Amino acid sequence: MSLRLLHCPSCSSKNTVKNGKIHNGKQNHKCNDCGRQFVQDPQNKIIDEATKRLIDKLLLEKIPLAGIARVAEVSEVWLQQYVNAKYGQVPRQLEVSAKKRGGLTLECDEAWSFVANKANKQWIWLALDRSTREIVGVHIGDRSQEGAKALCSSLPPVYRQCAVCYSDFWQAYQAVLPSKRHRAVGKDSGQTNHIERFNCTLRQRVSRLVRKTLSFSKKLENHIGAIWFFIHHYNASLPL
Repeated sequence: MSLRLLHCPSCSSKNTVKNGKIHNGKQNHKCNDCGRQFVQDPQNKIIDEATKRLIDKLLLEKIPLAGIARVAEVSEVWLQQYVNAKYGQVPRQLEVSAKKRGGLTLECDEAWSFVANKANKQWIWLALDRSTREIVGVHIGDRSQEGAKALCSSLPPVYRQCAVCYSDFWQAYQAVLPSKRHRAVGKDSGQTNHIERFNCTLRQRVSRLVRKTLSFSKKLENHIGAIWFFIHHYNASLPL
């Protein structure tokens, strides 16, 4: 017997009939017009592309995953799986605009963060091009000399060969950066204002980096992915 009150979710036809039951015993239906099979009030909601695009934007704001799930009207379980896959696919290298040799100035800094608990510190090493405001170097790890080396290795060759680098007095910079092109300065000098301002932006936009947050990362892979996701967005949003 046709169920006149049920609409096909694909073509909106009312020409639907019962068609057995699914694995959990719930009544299955079939559309006689397009052949689509469906259940009434399905537990597994199909997430459309518009909702996914909204979620991608919300991931760039200071909103915890539970809040995003409420706004986008998706389950937290599905959202966590989506985020895991999204962050796993984010490139771990930067696309930086081409630069001429000479006249390049970098501002370098490192920001504290943690995963799972505060004993598991993860330092975010960053290098910013003072002229273009691009983030041109990134490394996430410990605050040792190896971390400074990894930051330098992440820089495009033209910066490693030519740029003058301003940083704080952390000894790892002095051990790694060429002494002729390294300037260790205090915050009152104003020479690292741009990178320090970016660190504030990072903390205000990525919920897991907000101080005293309840949205801290529980998996290192997602922690790193979230940071890279925002940095790619930040660089892409800069004026050409």
